[in-house]
Order: sequence, then C-alpha cells, then structure tokens
Amino acid sequence: MDGIKKRALTIVEILSKEYPEVKPALEYNGAFQLLISTILSAQCTDERVNIVTKELFKKYKKPQDFVECDIEELEKDIFSTGFYHQKAKSIKNCCSELIEKHKGKVPKDFDQLTQLSGVGRKTASVVAGNAFGIPAIAVDTHVKRLSNLLGFTESKNPEKIEEELKELLPDKYWINTSHWLATHGRKVCIARRPKCPECVIANYCPSSNK
Repeated sequence: MDGIKKRALTIVEILSKEYPEVKPALEYNGAFQLLISTILSAQCTDERVNIVTKELFKKYKKPQDFVECDIEELEKDIFSTGFYHQKAKSIKNCCSELIEKHKGKVPKDFDQLTQLSGVGRKTASVVAGNAFGIPAIAVDTHVKRLSNLLGFTESKNPEKIEEELKELLPDKYWINTSHWLATHGRKVCIARRPKCPECVIANYCPSSNK
C-alpha cells in the first residue's frame, strides 16, 4: 500500500503542475447554480449543460422559481441534456426540499446534500468541494476510468473508488484530484485514443503504452 500511496502522490503532484489552474468544467455562480448544473450533468457533457444553463439561470434564479414553474416547460428548457423527465422532476423536488428544510439555501453538510432529490455522492462531492471548500472527491467517468488505468483501484463502483482514493491521498488534494484526473482524461488520456507518448505521468502508469 505504501508503494501505491507514494506513486499516487507523485502522480497528483505532477498533474498539479501540468494543470495549475484547474476548476470545474461546469459554469456556475454560487452553490445553487452548481447544484442544478450537476444534476443536469448526469449522462450529459459539461459543455452541453453549460449551453443549457446559460439561458436556464436567466429564467430561474432561485429555488422558488423552479418550484412554481410548469414541469412541461422545464422539461423543454432542459430537453437537450437528456433524461429530461427525471431531471425536471428531481430539480423541482430538490428545490422544494431546499425551501422546506433549508430555508432555500444549499446545505453545507455532506449527508444533508445526499438526502436531496437527484443528489448522489458525486453531486454532493462536487457541491461540497467546489462551492464550500469541504474536502471531497467526485468520481465521474474520467476519474473512474483513470483511477483504474493508474492502478489506484480495481473497482468499477464509484463509492468504492472514492473510498480508495481518499485512503491513498491526503485530504488537501481531494477536491483538485477530481479536476486533475478529469482534465487529463479529456486532454490526454482519451478513452479511445490515449496520447501515451505525450503523457506526463506515463512513467508512473501501469497501463501506459509509452
């Protein structure tokens, strides 16, 4: 385990220098917009979500706006993000819960976040880490894939991957590890055409074709 921890630490330190200005790919202003954007990002690209929310957040500015809107209208507004029936239902229910249980504010407590409609551990981790600076690791498709390729885990279960990454890395790296791995996955370690010769962590990657 100590060997894996040392390699994991080396890898994230290299990635931190390679991507020093990392931030969420989602565009948002405040915890509430980040929460809604992350719910919409399920099975959808961040780029598409950003296109949709650019207009969406002009129309719906607070939880009450989503609660009072016609659900069919909301479905049309978010249609291109996919799974729009379920997402619209989750957003309306989530906003109702924010009003009823949290005075219209997004809770900082991780467990309270996961109790909101449409919010799993990944969404809660994104919001906790990026909106509130609470150490958390969000396991998206890139983080899941790279964690396996790098030999950090053999699991395909996001919760297990999250747990194992937290055991490998100090909590000061948790928030940005999600961003570093996701950015590297989009730019270099691309699923169907990895650029191993250009990869700054190839020497530490057991899956590298160098």
